[in-house]
Amino acid sequence: MSTNAAQAAGESGGDAPDARQLRTILTTVSIALMAVIASVSGLIVAQTHMAVDFDTSQGTVLWIINVYTLVLAALLLPLGAIGDRLGRRPMLIAGLAVFGVASVASGLAPNAAVMLAARAVSGAGAATIMPVTLAVITSTFPEEQRGKAIGVWTGVAGGGGILGMFLSALLVDVADWRWLFVLPVALVVVALVMALKAVPNSRERSPHAFDTVGALLSIVAVAALIFVLQEGPERGWTAARTLVSLAVGLAATAGFVSWELRRRDASLLDVRLFRERGLAGGSITLVVVFGVQTGISVVLFPFLQAVLGWSGLRSAAALMPLAIAMMVASGLAPRLAARIGPRATMAAGIALTGGSLALMALFVSVDGGYLSILPGIIVMGIGLALAMVPSTEAITRSLPREKQGVASALNDVTREFGTALGVAMLGAILTAGYRNAIDDRLHGIPQETAHTAREGIANALQVSAGAGSHAQALVDAARQSYVDGWQQSMWAGVAVMAVLLVYIALRGPKNTAPAAAPDEAEDTETVAAR
Repeated sequence: MSTNAAQAAGESGGDAPDARQLRTILTTVSIALMAVIASVSGLIVAQTHMAVDFDTSQGTVLWIINVYTLVLAALLLPLGAIGDRLGRRPMLIAGLAVFGVASVASGLAPNAAVMLAARAVSGAGAATIMPVTLAVITSTFPEEQRGKAIGVWTGVAGGGGILGMFLSALLVDVADWRWLFVLPVALVVVALVMALKAVPNSRERSPHAFDTVGALLSIVAVAALIFVLQEGPERGWTAARTLVSLAVGLAATAGFVSWELRRRDASLLDVRLFRERGLAGGSITLVVVFGVQTGISVVLFPFLQAVLGWSGLRSAAALMPLAIAMMVASGLAPRLAARIGPRATMAAGIALTGGSLALMALFVSVDGGYLSILPGIIVMGIGLALAMVPSTEAITRSLPREKQGVASALNDVTREFGTALGVAMLGAILTAGYRNAIDDRLHGIPQETAHTAREGIANALQVSAGAGSHAQALVDAARQSYVDGWQQSMWAGVAVMAVLLVYIALRGPKNTAPAAAPDEAEDTETVAAR
């Protein structure tokens, strides 16, 4: 029996879970994770419906969407650490209850203010659930089965958002946008029943007091920096609010690092571990690949809807090959990592992801339509999975057993930073590329119409009806300009992946042994060559 499995058995008062119980545990945490992930992307497809129903601005609607991610990211580390101390099973159950109630409140919200508050509470519930789901795996599964379980978890984390977006678009089309919350509530109910029956408890007893100062500093740092990435593209990177938030975020980050270095063994997160290859390489890789995945989803939707004229449901369905490829490859990644090593597997995934971006940059066209980017989408799904699975395992292995909730939370924080960074970077590059390209194609278009068309492809299509004889020319110019901007954003992604590939080739994780707690150093293999 592995140390983790034995500990989980001891906490639950029984024997170590058998194969059937482990499958049930994995199913339970996967369903719980799916509820959280689906809620991240679900409301994206209902933006216009919320604006009309609540009679509110697009800015408020964006905040309803973003506040969930902001609260989720800010609370991950503290709640992950609390889960390690209080017990992962009760934290999972409490998180599911809070998330479920808040989701019901969101679906019934009579106005934007109530909706905003309900989504913030949903984010807090999600921050309780996410780190626990991975920590349950790392603390319950025997070492020889842990990689496969983490592969399943990673597949759900990566592909679940796309699947949630598709199901959300389907509900919006066939019913009403408020029915979007039926999906997460149903998943929560199933996960809650299964958690009460199947998930064993595990927790760590620490002789040190909880790091309250570190927790507060981490909340401020993460919230401020995520706010910058969310608001920068909308308000401008040099806007006063953006710069103040950046200053607060950087100051809080510096304060957090300084405080944690002084706390050492009693710290929330031992920042010295980032000197090691596993934690640093895994974290950087997840930031980049999640940024690429989310950025692609954001820039792909306007291509499908505005350039190709597809519906929201059909556009969401077009992303399903990416989700399927990720989920399938996530199951294969642990075997490949066991055979050729985590660093080689990560490098292969990064290379494939970069290659997929190059494919889409080279072959995308208005006339070629969806088929011109489909090969790139499939290759990307495989590449992302091969990069994510060993990266996630490298992070969880880099922290000792009693810090698995923190390790899981750190994995989730990197994901949220990557998501926000990818949207900001790829979105900004595409927007700039679109504007530069359309400027050369607006000759003869009335000045006011041309000015509106420069704002974006949706704006251009909206005003094309009033452009008279220039209507079709304006539509063609906008669509081709979007493709030009798309290509620039893809090549930027290729450059980023190339830099990451070099870094991982030189500094990627080498070890395959789990980290040891200080008091287990004489019994457990030392993690020396991360």
